[in-house]
Amino acid sequence: MPSITKLLIANRGEIASRIIRTARQMDIATVALYSDADRNAPYVLAADESVHLPGTAPADTYLRADLVLAAAQRTGADAIHPGYGFLSENEQFARDCAAARVTFVGPSPEAIAAMGSKIEAKSLMAAAGVPVLPGATVANAADTDPERLQAAALEIGFPILVKAAFGGGGRGMRIVSEQSELVEAVHSARREATSAFGNGTVFLEKFVEAPRHIEVQIFGDSFGTVVHLGERECSIQRRYQKIIEESPSTAVDDALRDELGRAAVAAGKALSYEGAGTVEFVMAQDGSFYFLEVNTRLQVEHPVTELVTGIDLVRGQLLVASGAPLPEEMLDAAPKGHAVEVRLYAEDVAAGFIPVSGTLTTLEFPVLDGVRIDAGFTSGSEVSTYYDPMLAKVIGYGTDRNAACDVVARALEEARVHGVTTNRDLLIGILRENEFRSGAIDTGYLDRHDPAGLMVRRGVTESVVATHALVAALAAQADRRGRSAILPGLPSGWRTLPSAPQSVSFTSGDEHVDVEYRFDRTRLTARVGDWQPQTIEVNEATAELVDVVIDGVRRRYRITRSGPLHFIDSALGATELREVERFPDPSDIQEAGSLLAPMPGTVVRIEVAEGQSVSAGDPVLVLEAMKMEHTIRTPADGIVTKIPVSLSAQVDAGQVLAIVHDGQAADA
Repeated sequence: MPSITKLLIANRGEIASRIIRTARQMDIATVALYSDADRNAPYVLAADESVHLPGTAPADTYLRADLVLAAAQRTGADAIHPGYGFLSENEQFARDCAAARVTFVGPSPEAIAAMGSKIEAKSLMAAAGVPVLPGATVANAADTDPERLQAAALEIGFPILVKAAFGGGGRGMRIVSEQSELVEAVHSARREATSAFGNGTVFLEKFVEAPRHIEVQIFGDSFGTVVHLGERECSIQRRYQKIIEESPSTAVDDALRDELGRAAVAAGKALSYEGAGTVEFVMAQDGSFYFLEVNTRLQVEHPVTELVTGIDLVRGQLLVASGAPLPEEMLDAAPKGHAVEVRLYAEDVAAGFIPVSGTLTTLEFPVLDGVRIDAGFTSGSEVSTYYDPMLAKVIGYGTDRNAACDVVARALEEARVHGVTTNRDLLIGILRENEFRSGAIDTGYLDRHDPAGLMVRRGVTESVVATHALVAALAAQADRRGRSAILPGLPSGWRTLPSAPQSVSFTSGDEHVDVEYRFDRTRLTARVGDWQPQTIEVNEATAELVDVVIDGVRRRYRITRSGPLHFIDSALGATELREVERFPDPSDIQEAGSLLAPMPGTVVRIEVAEGQSVSAGDPVLVLEAMKMEHTIRTPADGIVTKIPVSLSAQVDAGQVLAIVHDGQAADA
């Protein structure tokens, strides 16, 4: 049996690190690929060798099959693992690997081709006896004729899901509840699908209301054996993308698990499937389920299956790709316990889950029993706009679901993540929320629960921002005292006579916070906005740590500083504060009515013209970032007085996109 000796990973981030980890255990040499943006990424340093792909955009780097194969030839790699995304479900790439006599770690080109179109996949699955939903295809401009769309929609019945025929990850998807929304939803989905996958074909499908998203892990070998390794629940989603996955599902009993498993295996056998794959189903509240798609690759959420089965799925992929039969442990897999995975994203939840970029000043996770961290970044890493904004996966295992949820929530709470806004507090809130804990979940969970309410830490009654602002002021004062050339050994704040109040101002998002504090010889007093603590007793104060008793409650606060930014972590949560300059540059002050870019991106549409009247909520322009469209809307009625950007322009976060004055200001 030919064995793999050197493996090239045609991917990046956490999945590249994950594959390298197993390859090392199997004594397989590894080769990484890296773009300009990934030059110093952790996975590059973990590989035995690496090859540079010039550029940053995926189309110029990780999607260049010719460059990937050239790198394999140059380094002598005899196999390529595509991970997920990029070339992992590219039929032609799999064929090119075979032509180059390089083993493709994945299913056959024929299986990929059969599942590459969701439309053809549904037909094949229906023939194999797998339940499917009714639908219609929108393949070209002629199919977008409003009358044709309306006729198809009426036959299917509302609500309808508009979905990209190629690709995944929630891109090119829209839910349409009313006939009047259909045409624009189709056009918008086609634009997004074209941008993300190079093909604008979409299809209309009956949307199952309040469904669960259930998927089954399958594995096959070249000897015709196909098995399933149980199901995963992936119903907690935002923007049609999963953020929490678990195994097993709370909605699946032994009988339903057997039924799901038999349907998934039937799908695999219809494809003569080899390697790791996932059969995804949408499940109604009554337990009926319908085929969604087969992902002919490893899934992002594969770790939860690994934890409950004890099976290394990447090892299984490499063995099968080498021509070996399925490992014995897969033939009689018996899942035990419960596993939960959360995806930690660089995104602004409050702004509508907008992806963000920047430098990760700190990324540290606690060491806890039962917790596994699959991360693509480390402290100091740059989060770019070119790729998916997932920072890490935090996976927890327990004897039951509550234990798994508990340990993941604790790992997230104790993590230190600085420099970019994340969904950390939302994930913690979901894991601790009663409805989620009861297992009564579906894909509409975040429609029923306000993310802002979920993000409030339990048992917190005081203002977190105010408390952390006071602590930041104390840490900064202690730092200045420690660096003083005059009597640096004196205790922080010591005075022979009472001092005048010191002051510092911070911003936290849109909130402005003023802090005043005053040291007497034996007493510290402070005021933060309207809040004045009754008692403050400082046990220890340094630039990195403040141990203080405020109104009878003692906490330890950890502080990290980067220029004007102060990052504070405590039992209250985490806060990022920006210190306000005492004498700001007037040129930095934005004109009133400025609409700013919430993230770096490309201007793909301008919906208004200078001089045009707009109403609150009207779209002004559309940015594309990380392959998704983000509409910039005016917050109030007014007149567009200036649009300083042009179509296709690249813009930075905070850049002025348009200026909207109210009517009086514009007429003045």
